[in-house]
Amino acid sequence: MGAPPGYRPSAWVHLLHQLPRADFQLRPVPSGFAPREQEYQQALLLVAALAGLGLGLSLIFIAVYLIRFCCCRPPEPPGAKSPPPGGGCVTWSCIAALLVGCAGIGIGFYGNSETSDGVSQLSSALLHANHTLSAIDHLVLETVETLGEAVRTELTTLEEVLEQRTELVAAARAARRQTEAVAQQLRGLAFWQGVPLSPLQVAEDVSFVEEYRWLAYVLLLLLELLVCLFTLLGLAKQSKWLVIVMTVMSLLVLILSWGSMGLEAATAVGLSDFCSNPDTYVLNLTQEETGLSSDILSYYFLCNQAVSNPFQQRLTLSQRALANIHSQLQGLEREAVPQFPSAQKPLLSLEETLNVTEGNFHQLVALLHCRGLHKDYGAALRGLCEDALEGLLFLLLFSLLSAAALATALCSLPRAWALFPPSDDYDDTDDDDPFNPQESKRFVQWQSSI
Repeated sequence: MGAPPGYRPSAWVHLLHQLPRADFQLRPVPSGFAPREQEYQQALLLVAALAGLGLGLSLIFIAVYLIRFCCCRPPEPPGAKSPPPGGGCVTWSCIAALLVGCAGIGIGFYGNSETSDGVSQLSSALLHANHTLSAIDHLVLETVETLGEAVRTELTTLEEVLEQRTELVAAARAARRQTEAVAQQLRGLAFWQGVPLSPLQVAEDVSFVEEYRWLAYVLLLLLELLVCLFTLLGLAKQSKWLVIVMTVMSLLVLILSWGSMGLEAATAVGLSDFCSNPDTYVLNLTQEETGLSSDILSYYFLCNQAVSNPFQQRLTLSQRALANIHSQLQGLEREAVPQFPSAQKPLLSLEETLNVTEGNFHQLVALLHCRGLHKDYGAALRGLCEDALEGLLFLLLFSLLSAAALATALCSLPRAWALFPPSDDYDDTDDDDPFNPQESKRFVQWQSSI
């Protein structure tokens, strides 16, 4: 099958498509895109479950590390005021991890934007395809109504005017039959009329889901950014309560990061399977949803020389019929107008109607060619399989960096917290404040010395 113009599966598509898949019984599953098959669904769920396994292992590691830190820490000698060796290294490693998390947030914003651009390109292609299909239906309906009106009025009037000449009436009736034949042929060109699948509805549904997906990722990115910034602020101010609150928030964001990683991994793998050979799945799904023949769908989705235009015969017959009607009207104009001057008005009206019909016919020929709809199909694939997939991979990298940075921070924050100086109720009071207990004590000593 021929690929749409400008679309070729990327290296990432080939790489992800080659990854092994297995169901819940660990039996191999083919990598062909089959979202309705239970084994394939289980394979994608198993890919997502790997993130859950990573979350569990990271939580176990953090718990073991903190238990070891709390229970196996050697007692400090009494009166020791200097921090234990390596304390500064612990603090700086926590700061470095948070800075890596901030860099991952930047990657996440870029990936979220790329994914949104790809989905927007998909929606735009669907809307343009819907416009083309609606234009075909509108032109066919308008042309058929115009021809029907011509049959009911001008041709009927012409037959009544020419009733004294049998051969002229026969020519007018022949033009009537040709006009009705053209209308019948044109009705078959509105192939999308009455089809339950609407590209407009699909585009609206995709845009609706994408809007909430984009917003959810923006909120997640902002939440992690706030956690990183306030944690750095707590370390700089040596504020124990702020560090404790940010430790709890870091644990929450860590869980969200692993969850998003599982969703992104499963989506990227499934999307790579679709993008490796999209034509087969799209053809089968569209035929199932619309009930159209495979000839019509193959012509528009593949658009190569091996597939002929399924409407070519109708277009040829219509063009010949229009040419015959032109010849018959010109003959009637030469023969009938000199004898029946009243026939000139319906003949001129018929000529005008025929010119409009031919203009609509040429527009239909251009719209029914596979180039336009096939171009929209290629644009949709490029948006989904290039920009959206690339954005998903950047989001996957963001989730990985976020999980690693937060796990490192969760291990380092308690040790950094233990290095803070003891806090009391007067840590933040001013030394020159006369209500400061230390200042009051010095003031009393000064008075007694006097």
